[in-house]
Amino acid sequence: MPTTAKTSTPAEIDITSVLTEAETRCKARGARLTEKRKQVLSGLLHSSTALSAYELVDYCRDTYEYSIPPMSVYRILDFLAEQHLVHRLNLANKYIACAHISCEHDHGVPQFLICGQCQRVEEVSIDTSTMTALQTSVENSGFQLASPQLEMDCLCNDCAKEKGRD
Repeated sequence: MPTTAKTSTPAEIDITSVLTEAETRCKARGARLTEKRKQVLSGLLHSSTALSAYELVDYCRDTYEYSIPPMSVYRILDFLAEQHLVHRLNLANKYIACAHISCEHDHGVPQFLICGQCQRVEEVSIDTSTMTALQTSVENSGFQLASPQLEMDCLCNDCAKEKGRD
């Protein structure tokens, strides 16, 4: 059973402190969180939904009044993913800021619950026993697990309530 790691809404998080923590993590790994990298990460932190590289280009243009080329945004997103600051959602081909940037402890394998209606994404950790069972099932089927990240197409409670009113 996955354990829910309550992700903060953009209004609830202190983006400045999260960016400071992200910068500290990068320095500890010998990497540099440049201003453009901070701006792209900031765009993801401000959003309650996953964003594409092109949506981040628009965010940077609208917020910082200059445009970062899409290929640069893709390279920045690759860097941020390597630093474990963002996650790429393969099903949506979009990105979301890691919900655990400011945490000090390990969070295990991420599972992403993606609302197909409003596109809200919730990051939860998969329990170790569940992951072990999935790994065993994969191996028993004659496959090797390439990536343990799980993405599930869901309907959030808010959208389910709205749908019930129709």
